[in-house]
Amino acid sequence: MWFLRFLCFVLILPFGFAENKKPHIIVIVADDMYGDEYGYDMRRNMTVDWSAQGKYSTDLFTSEAIKLIKEHDSNQPMFMYFAHLAPHSGNDDNPLQAPDEEIAKFGYIADPERRIYAAMVSLLDQSIGKVVTALREKHMLENSIILFMSDNGAQPEGIHANHGSNYPLRGVKNSPWEGGNRCVAAVWSPLIKKPQRVSNKLMHISDWLPTFYSAAGLNKTELGDIDGIDMWQAISEDAPGSRTEMLYNIDPVYSYASIRKGDWKYINGSTSKKNDGWKGSSGRSELYKYDEKSVLSSKVAVAVAGMITSKQIQEKYSNDQHKVNESASTFKFLDSNVISQIRKEATVNCGHPNIEEMQDKHICDPFVSPCLFNLKDDPCERINLAADKQSTMINLEMLLQQYKRGAVDPINVPADPLANPNLYNNTWVNWKDYEVTKKKISYKVLSPLAIGLISAACVAFLIVIVTLLAFTTKKAKSINGSIYNEYEQGNCEENIVDDDIKIKCNDQAFEHKEKLKTGSFKEPLKIIE
Repeated sequence: MWFLRFLCFVLILPFGFAENKKPHIIVIVADDMYGDEYGYDMRRNMTVDWSAQGKYSTDLFTSEAIKLIKEHDSNQPMFMYFAHLAPHSGNDDNPLQAPDEEIAKFGYIADPERRIYAAMVSLLDQSIGKVVTALREKHMLENSIILFMSDNGAQPEGIHANHGSNYPLRGVKNSPWEGGNRCVAAVWSPLIKKPQRVSNKLMHISDWLPTFYSAAGLNKTELGDIDGIDMWQAISEDAPGSRTEMLYNIDPVYSYASIRKGDWKYINGSTSKKNDGWKGSSGRSELYKYDEKSVLSSKVAVAVAGMITSKQIQEKYSNDQHKVNESASTFKFLDSNVISQIRKEATVNCGHPNIEEMQDKHICDPFVSPCLFNLKDDPCERINLAADKQSTMINLEMLLQQYKRGAVDPINVPADPLANPNLYNNTWVNWKDYEVTKKKISYKVLSPLAIGLISAACVAFLIVIVTLLAFTTKKAKSINGSIYNEYEQGNCEENIVDDDIKIKCNDQAFEHKEKLKTGSFKEPLKIIE
């Protein structure tokens, strides 16, 4: 995307392959942003970087990451959090963006928006290749752990739709369904003892911290009491996973919650019924065959192949036979057959049960009653087993209550109009740290209807004030005139107290500062109770 509001994360850590060195890890994740206001938010540290304006963020971030890698002392560990914005959608007026020369490569894609999206993903793919190549050239790749991951499912339609697909899973991002929460991740490292395989072990994003901490050879107890679980042995050696349960969400605002234990998933409520269906197409076509050779010739594959070749040469001359034992070698090449097998194992197959022929008790409407799914047998959440597995429902509801008792209440606050970028040269800032009392809030903050209602209220208020003032003045003049006549006829008593003149007429007391000769008093008379 051109620099707007898209997010994708890459994490790089150095973890020691040699005993005296720490290793490196790379993680890539996709994320999103929301908001009605528009503003520039590119910074270098805390300073707004206007030199980045108009540049494509994928290229901009890639260049910066490569620069940091080249300047890094490879004898020291490195942690790089590489936050790409692509391929998330942008602002509603121009949600999908890519350079024309990249879009032109995908002219065979009929849907123009999918065509742009493909170009965005293509440039992201090239970026990763360039970063991995930089690690290879710096001789850091052999000590690296690289993680590429997503943070949520696609948004095929609705706000920030990017024309992605969660096929065949149910739901979209911002929902409790698997389509919005079950994400793909790829991990590569020479430190993985059993590589080239698919793992379906349950893992939560909070597990990455203790997992990387463990892979780095650090003491996990230093992390304290955290929610994350160390999964490094499960990743590296295919050991049983330690995580058996996972809380999806407890949302008191939308009144929904979801939790999983083992193969069983419980859902009560949702964000919206429009988020609860099966969204997106399979993207498959008999006219297209997956090209494994293109994968093997990509920049990432080339960099990895170069590193493996270098290491195999070292292995060759480290033994008396001066030969490489392919089966015992730590470093293994991917080939087309391995890629095909991995893709096959990673594919989610749900079948196509006829929803219309299902019994009513097996149809899930989480707004009516909680639902239960066996994700091992039914990863697409089609068959609600709540009525058949009531004891499982009770156990999951009790577990959910335990989480609720320890949950922290939301701290959502109303939107602050002073945060509007219009007040700060159309730039997002930490507005609470700035003095803005002398700045006028742009009328763009308010809708035309709101401005009209406020204006009408102000006019009505002024009319009431003017009417009251006129009535008070007229009444005061009337009182002053009648009291003056009584006063002149000698029907009133007059006393001077503390320089104030007090008079009493017709059993009612008044006070005034100065009597005028014009038949009234300088100020309206003040009645003394």
